[in-house]
Amino acid sequence: MFGQIQDYQKKKNKVIINYEQHSGEVEFISPSIVNFFAPISNQRRFSRAVEEIKGDNNISFEVTEDVGIILKTEQLKVVIHDQFKVDIYDKDDEIISKDYRGERKPFIRRGKGDIIAEEGHQIIKGNIKNRIEVLKEMTGEEYFYGLGEQTGPLNKKGYRYQMWNTDDPSPHVESFESLYKSIPFVIILKDGLAYGLFFDNTYRSYFDLGKESSQYLYYGVDNGNLNYYFIYGPSIKEVVEKYTYLTGRTPLPQLWTLGYHQSRYSYDSENRVREVADKLREKDIPCDAIYLDIDYMDGYRVFTWDQEKFPNFEKLISDLKKQGFKVVTIVDPGIKKDNGYLVYDEGLSNGYFARDKDGIPYVNRVWPGESLYPDFSSEEVRKWWADKQNTLLETGVAGIWNDMNEPASFDGPLPVDLQFENEGHQTDHQEIHNVYGHLMARASAEGIKKYSGKRPFVITRAAYAGTQKYSTVWTGDNQSFWEHLRMSLSMLMNLGLSGMAFCGVDLGGFSFDCSGELLARWVQAGAFTPLFRNHSAAYTRDQEPWCFDLETERIYRNYVKLRYRLIPYLYDLFWQEQKTGLPIIRPLVLHYQDDENTYELNDQFLVGENILVAPIVQQGQLARAVYLPSGRWVDYWTKEIIEGGRYILRKTPLDTCPIFIKEGSLIPNYKVEDDLDSEKQELILDLYPGDLNYVHYQDDGESFNYQKGEYNLYQFEVTCSQGLTISINKIHQKYKSYKKFTFMINNYQAEEVLVDGQPHFFQNDGNRVLLVVASDVKEIKIEQ
Repeated sequence: MFGQIQDYQKKKNKVIINYEQHSGEVEFISPSIVNFFAPISNQRRFSRAVEEIKGDNNISFEVTEDVGIILKTEQLKVVIHDQFKVDIYDKDDEIISKDYRGERKPFIRRGKGDIIAEEGHQIIKGNIKNRIEVLKEMTGEEYFYGLGEQTGPLNKKGYRYQMWNTDDPSPHVESFESLYKSIPFVIILKDGLAYGLFFDNTYRSYFDLGKESSQYLYYGVDNGNLNYYFIYGPSIKEVVEKYTYLTGRTPLPQLWTLGYHQSRYSYDSENRVREVADKLREKDIPCDAIYLDIDYMDGYRVFTWDQEKFPNFEKLISDLKKQGFKVVTIVDPGIKKDNGYLVYDEGLSNGYFARDKDGIPYVNRVWPGESLYPDFSSEEVRKWWADKQNTLLETGVAGIWNDMNEPASFDGPLPVDLQFENEGHQTDHQEIHNVYGHLMARASAEGIKKYSGKRPFVITRAAYAGTQKYSTVWTGDNQSFWEHLRMSLSMLMNLGLSGMAFCGVDLGGFSFDCSGELLARWVQAGAFTPLFRNHSAAYTRDQEPWCFDLETERIYRNYVKLRYRLIPYLYDLFWQEQKTGLPIIRPLVLHYQDDENTYELNDQFLVGENILVAPIVQQGQLARAVYLPSGRWVDYWTKEIIEGGRYILRKTPLDTCPIFIKEGSLIPNYKVEDDLDSEKQELILDLYPGDLNYVHYQDDGESFNYQKGEYNLYQFEVTCSQGLTISINKIHQKYKSYKKFTFMINNYQAEEVLVDGQPHFFQNDGNRVLLVVASDVKEIKIEQ
């Protein structure tokens, strides 16, 4: 495609290489992030994911010629060859990544596929030749992570996927190559070192991670330009940090969004919504949000509500608010073709809808019947859509749920030649498809921010790399299967590694019928996922926890309450994520990269660095093996101290999910209340002794005042030599403080407690010390 090198020029952070057929560009974003670009389809360099990079515009690197063009920074050596082949070495000249030089060698498929297709078997198409192809050499020692929510295990080696946002409600299994999101970012771990490849091209693309051949990783794309980033770690943590530096990080959410959310397709009347809300309070199940699916609308017209089913829409939302509930309403992109319907009339008169190749507004069919699709690739349309959010916000709606935005359609897929404005550079559906939901979520978030003045809460089904800047995501229409519970864990871990820190699944499963046992096990895992929402489909059994049996209800209540105790810990993780890009739910390999036992743990995860969760994902399982990495761990339920670096066996009766706390951890807790609206007067500090330094974050939980410095940072430093000493330092104090701290010091007994040098009351409660102090104390000394 490129031919031989002719010459090159160095321009600031970039080297432009002229080949016989094309030119190629190599640009250093940082000493460890390199962008490779070639204008195959056009000269325009444009990204929907990498919107703004505030980096060093003068990165020092050397350029020499030998066998190829050699570029050296303080961390990398990049060697560019003929045909734009690239080899990358570390500073010690050890190879990190090497382009594959041979031809593709897919395995042979024998027989006639069309014959078995007649019986209904899925036929896997042959390997397609793509306009742009990148092959990276594999040695057999690689592990692959990322690529968003794709099916299959945590390690994607031996699988292949397509980046093409797809609404397919049939049961998601490992043969699925496309789901709702396209995040063309993969992390490769080899010989203990990690790097990332981000292929920033929105056209349909293909990843083969050693399936067709064990000799190479394959990336291919239908159209557009060659545009990818090499991101060197060497730790996975550093790769994620640098990738989110490029594509953006999840902003600090409102506190209530971390609570429990109750949803169904559909709570279809005011009376039903009130019934569910009253039942949640009656059953003592904390909850902060109730969702309204499409049946709240007038004939599925977005930005309307049914006056018969919801005759007092604003009063309903107001009454729910008094009970501590926020309302989140679904908004789909399909606009009903209906003269006299304001949204349709405005969109049509202003030319806001996607058009066919003849310039006629395109019509397909979704929930409202014949519908048109807003062209979110236009800034003007996004502003219009942002303004439309206020129709719901002014009624008291607190969040917007974007669904069907792949975009979904009932009368066949949208034509590939459908026309979009694309910020003044007209293009077709092939380029916009994968970012359609991304751009819709962006418009929704901008509208909420503009009209509410609060941190936006948007939840989207379809997404692209960088959507995390605007929206939380969920994994779409899963099923009430044990297999989907199991698979959801690796989906969420890989979404987190792909930048989507605020993610979740439909707890209990969307389709099919959940059992009490499955719901009990699912809530045990769901209590730790960033988005904590129970959602189920029409014509399935009721999935609210009281609809099963008393044991299921009890277990469900207990784990929802556990979630509410842990809210300040989760909020701290979101505050940290803004700085590091590290997700909330994490595979163990993220923190234990030197331990090969963590590389393929599909059914365990970390919450932050301090909590390890090992859910039960099989029916009837009453015991399981749990791998504890090196160090000492404390069983959350029994407080037993366990030496790590090994597997242990744990009994798991239905009400027990194995949870372990890393020794030397401080886990901030709140007192459990019905919702998260009330001002928090007390911070409970669950301490697992060991030397540690923990910083806790506090603000008003909803506004942007924290960006003006209105927040608190409390530093807790614990040392365990000569007794136990807790030093408390308010390193930033610009918000109303807690009134008191309650310490629960596990596996410890006290003889005397001094607070700021004075004897203080304490209580030995079993194998822990309970201690309440004012929030202005500076030092606590505990003698055994």
